[in-house]
Amino acid sequence: MYSTIVRIAPFLLALSGMTAIGRAAPPGPNPRVDAAVHNVMAKTGAKGLALAIIDGARVRYVRAYGVRNAAGDPLRTDTIMYGASLTKTVFAYTVLQLVDQGKLALDTPLGKYLDKPLTDYDTDAIYPDKYGPYRDLAGDPRWKRITARHALTHSTGFANFSWIEPDKKLRIHSDPGTRFSYSGEGLILLQFVIENGRKDRGLGLDLGTLTQANFDRLGMMRTSLKWRADFRPNLADGFDDQGQVQAHDERSKVRVAGSMDTTIADLSKFVAALVRHDGLSAASYAEMVKPQLHIGTAHQFPNFAPELPAAQQRRDLYTGLGVVTFDGPQGHGFFKGGHDGQTANTVVCLVKSRKCVLILSNDVRAEAGFADLVHAVLGDTGVPYDWEYGDRAGKS
Repeated sequence: MYSTIVRIAPFLLALSGMTAIGRAAPPGPNPRVDAAVHNVMAKTGAKGLALAIIDGARVRYVRAYGVRNAAGDPLRTDTIMYGASLTKTVFAYTVLQLVDQGKLALDTPLGKYLDKPLTDYDTDAIYPDKYGPYRDLAGDPRWKRITARHALTHSTGFANFSWIEPDKKLRIHSDPGTRFSYSGEGLILLQFVIENGRKDRGLGLDLGTLTQANFDRLGMMRTSLKWRADFRPNLADGFDDQGQVQAHDERSKVRVAGSMDTTIADLSKFVAALVRHDGLSAASYAEMVKPQLHIGTAHQFPNFAPELPAAQQRRDLYTGLGVVTFDGPQGHGFFKGGHDGQTANTVVCLVKSRKCVLILSNDVRAEAGFADLVHAVLGDTGVPYDWEYGDRAGKS
């Protein structure tokens, strides 16, 4: 029954004169969307899930389902949830604002924005456990080539994080700009340059302050890149792939690779603003969502996996700036995911129609139903979930 409901929903709507999202959703429940969500939760075992629909760059539907913790308290649209790597897209948006202001250029080597060589900085003395160990790069001059574009396209050559290296040392595995390999470490480097860069170039800026200004402007009053005590009364814990409760991690420092706390009501406002490039120039938005660097691997992980033979590569799969881009039956689109052992998030947007679906779940098992749920809401988009998850969807 589940697969039948999900697959025929867009067809039934077409018969009634609507698209997969169609006209603006009424203020009350949407039975079709609600049924698709309940089926995904039943199939995957997910305890909680929140969903928002954006159509024509406007928020049309926001709903929360299930529970937020082991006590069975309901998940609500204003419940604080972990944003995970959707933080990276928020960061890319903020970086492009700096580009619009002339404070940063995408293709200028990041070292040009520093008062001294990157490898001379004692980052733990500046802020413990916030930035990377850049002294490790002293023997590799390729760090001098790394740009903001490389960081935002995951092509710095870094592993995801230095601490996953066998010796926990930061190193460059491939020439900057030559290939995609997912790296939070690259984004943290860009954060370091923005926060510690030359003041005569307009840098030395706090990313927490910059992002909060956007959140405030968009009315996102329950979103922050740093933990706030007022979040605690209505907070979502997580559920791992065994259904075990995991306490919410109260992140005490701004880390642009993944420290955001948010709500479905708040983050839907950001997604709508993004696709109407509110706060960005048209040129910067176009730069963000255009194909930047082709991705030739079978899956997103592991880092530095061999590329597939050319004939087996997905030709439309590229990294944008803070997102991954693709082309499907409804044209050009982009998406971004967020994941940890108890979190499953995704956003998928279609550029021409400015339609998006945003899903936040406090249960990692929900990932296994994302492809069907996005299809139920948006129809056939061609979003490359096989590449993103491989056989790891819904697993801690």
